[in-house]
Amino acid sequence: MADKKEKQWSGKSRGGRFGYQFFVYTIRLLGIRCAYCFLGLIAIYFIPFAPKATKAIWRYNRQRRGLGVLASVKELYCHYFVFGQTLIDKMAMQGGMSGRYSYKFDNYERFLEILNSGKGVVMIGAHIGCWEAGAGFFGNYGKKINIVMFDAEHQQIKEVLDENSCKQNNYKIIAINHDAIEAMLQIKIALNNGEYICFNGDRFVDRDRACVTELLGAPARFPEGPFKIAAKCRVPVVFYYSMREPGLTYRFMFEEAEIEGRASVDRLVEQYKESLEKVVRKYPRQWFNFYDFWNIN
Repeated sequence: MADKKEKQWSGKSRGGRFGYQFFVYTIRLLGIRCAYCFLGLIAIYFIPFAPKATKAIWRYNRQRRGLGVLASVKELYCHYFVFGQTLIDKMAMQGGMSGRYSYKFDNYERFLEILNSGKGVVMIGAHIGCWEAGAGFFGNYGKKINIVMFDAEHQQIKEVLDENSCKQNNYKIIAINHDAIEAMLQIKIALNNGEYICFNGDRFVDRDRACVTELLGAPARFPEGPFKIAAKCRVPVVFYYSMREPGLTYRFMFEEAEIEGRASVDRLVEQYKESLEKVVRKYPRQWFNFYDFWNIN
């Protein structure tokens, strides 16, 4: 039996059917901003009742951001509140309210050039901001998007979204927690067909398949898989983030990785780390990695 410490994250999202149902109806009947008001109370609940996540956020603010005690207490609440805002935004957009939001783009034209190259693309994001906010802007490109993820979200939450006619995006899911070999085959076929493979590069499950590099001044582990696939398949690599800004606004950020010849895994990891660190420093409350990311022992 594998040591429990070898797995750092289970792949499951936190939340239940009632909570999602409540906010779906609140958004529909009272509006997005009213849903934020209810969230203000709920965010307090998670501070004592999500102890592992709270401990991780506390260490992140105290050790990595260097904040004092009072500032870190404030950031605990703000972190949970902003996380809840992105979930509300996602439900609102899936419910047909994308028009209520404003959108900004960084390097969008170059990003479209890469997508139109016909070579297949590896896109690597993170558990930061709300990547689903950009789904509607991919249009026909969405048919060629394959999201590689753990299919461990509770079925009851999916049922709530379906029951309330929330919009279903046209991208495909490649689940890696069922049959790894089948998932790898699907990834290879998709890239050969000029499609796009999307990963999150900031969570690992198996420490034996992770690599160590420094982030925010301390060593941390990153999953090797996304970068290994990108290096071996020799396709363009783009780092993608969708960040929440004031006034119901989202900023989509695209950064092309520098690949000279056959890119090495280590070089790609370093570029990703540098990219992620810039975004985390700019939007420190929107990195939703709720575990002790810097515990590499």
